[in-house]
Amino acid sequence: MSAGNPAMAQASMRVAQLAEPQVTVIDASSTRLGECPLWDADGQRLYYIDSLSRHIISLRQDGTDRQLWTLPVIVGSIGLAGPGRFIAGLENGFAFIDISGPDAVIEPICDPEADMAETRLNDGKVDPMGRYWCGSMSVDLSRPVGSLYRLDYDLTWTRVETGITVSNGIAFSPDTTRLYFSDSRLDRSFQYDLDTASGALSRRRRFVETSAYEGRIDGATVDADGHYWGALFEGAAIGCFDPDGRLLRKIAVPTRYPTMCSFGGSNLDILFVTSATFLMSEEEIAAESAPGALFAISGLGVCGIAEPTFKVGKAQ
Repeated sequence: MSAGNPAMAQASMRVAQLAEPQVTVIDASSTRLGECPLWDADGQRLYYIDSLSRHIISLRQDGTDRQLWTLPVIVGSIGLAGPGRFIAGLENGFAFIDISGPDAVIEPICDPEADMAETRLNDGKVDPMGRYWCGSMSVDLSRPVGSLYRLDYDLTWTRVETGITVSNGIAFSPDTTRLYFSDSRLDRSFQYDLDTASGALSRRRRFVETSAYEGRIDGATVDADGHYWGALFEGAAIGCFDPDGRLLRKIAVPTRYPTMCSFGGSNLDILFVTSATFLMSEEEIAAESAPGALFAISGLGVCGIAEPTFKVGKAQ
């Protein structure tokens, strides 16, 4: 890790010493539960979702040319699956979503929790090898009835972790050997060893205990140097952690409820941040300058990694 890796230690020191970045609003449309900002490098567009309002939203890097598609069900997360196409974790299971036309077309795949009315799929991300990882959550946010799943190239699923209240924080190290995961209702994040070929997880260990900070890790990403960036839900900030879980940096954002962050833009050096209003009172919403907005953080001095694409039928 960073203590024994001089290059990582130098990168961590550089991150900690950088100047204060700029935070701007690029989409002031107030989302109930904004999630999953996703930069499509080929199309040079950003996608994100309003999970509870059942929307997929698309816009350019500067927030212009905004487009919106409405789904018939709650969408927990999306990942790239080709031009105008996503792999998704919906409230009723895994599916492909096609938005190449004016209306979203859903192609169901499978529902690993079809017999569980108290859960739905939530945070998800495509790994660097092209598999889709997605965790479920307790709908009432109260019980550890969720699981973490891996959807493989042949569209079969594997349950790889259980006993989760709200799945969040999924990200992968740049060298593809580690998976990060958070149960955001427990103020606890974990790190696993990831077998690149098989997708098997091993050696689970604690990564970040967010009880030491204001807010809990919600959605997350990594930068090209291997640092982990997590939205601190209820903490009005984005935290940057080294691979040993040490907090290097906190970037304040003008909302108490940031939900997820990811790198994008033409140079992959902008951190896009979604936010939420579903837990806010009318008074709290009125007190914020941009409740539920989509933010862009520039001037961080770091770059992200291009989002991978889900690979159906890839030879194993």
